[in-house]
Amino acid sequence: SDLESIEKWKPQDVTTNPTLITAAAGQKKTQDLLNMALRKAILEAGKGASRDLVLDLATDHLSVEFGAYILKFIYGRVSTELDPRLSYDMQACVEKARRITDLYQMMKIPRDRILIKIASTYEGIKAAEILEREGIHCNLTLLFGLHQAVAAAEARVTLISPFVGRILDWYKMKSGRQSYLPSEDPGVISVTSIYHYLKHFGYQTELMGASFRNIGEITELAGCDLLTISPTLLSELDSTTGVLVKKLSPDVSRQLPIEKIKNPLDATIFEQAHQQNIMAKEKLQEGIKGFTDALLRLQGILSDVWQADASLSAGW
Repeated sequence: SDLESIEKWKPQDVTTNPTLITAAAGQKKTQDLLNMALRKAILEAGKGASRDLVLDLATDHLSVEFGAYILKFIYGRVSTELDPRLSYDMQACVEKARRITDLYQMMKIPRDRILIKIASTYEGIKAAEILEREGIHCNLTLLFGLHQAVAAAEARVTLISPFVGRILDWYKMKSGRQSYLPSEDPGVISVTSIYHYLKHFGYQTELMGASFRNIGEITELAGCDLLTISPTLLSELDSTTGVLVKKLSPDVSRQLPIEKIKNPLDATIFEQAHQQNIMAKEKLQEGIKGFTDALLRLQGILSDVWQADASLSAGW
């Protein structure tokens, strides 16, 4: 959601989340988007609607306003995240995703340029399975374990985003180590294993490494389907010279001896695997809480803008 960096770097795709949008909402350049979102929400809610309802609707509209603006500068897709408070409610995720998609289509933006981001809970993965059958493409985020990745791939989800840097953060905290070599980085190892599994068994789900802490993690995953890289690390890569070796290849993955996981979409087996992977369990919970906190801060910003604009209050 760093709009100036998007204009500068012209990436293929852009991903957003509540934390990034909240940070961007404080920029002067985004004030028109906040006002537009509030006006649309007030109009949709109708006179006399509760403040909480207007702010919830405004959050949806703002996410779409950001996405639509970003799409002017890229040729690929924009990922828009659902309200993280819905992460354990399958039906609520489905309904919210349909709403976000409808808001984009009202702005003449086709479905193939949008990815709906949903947390990689079991409920979120099942919601994505339903949505994909409806032609609404999904990006499963806050993904930390192979069990989440395989369940999403079995659900024929378009794209998954395993979080490299957050995995590294967890291992550094637990081990007390200050650093890891890129090839020993636990996040890199996790994403590499997911890549090999998906390619070995021929899944069509795209793998997008995310949440990088350094360019060593990025170069160690060269060859991955997609990587989502912050403007800061893009600048560092831009100023770095050397030979970039392709580390990941479907041909190599297909030759590896990998055992297939059975019934990965079964709720009981998924939950057992999730409970056994303490890192994935803790980081998923932490990520949902962090995005929820950011969303509430964003609604606070929207509320302040609303209070400061007499014309908005008059419309309400």
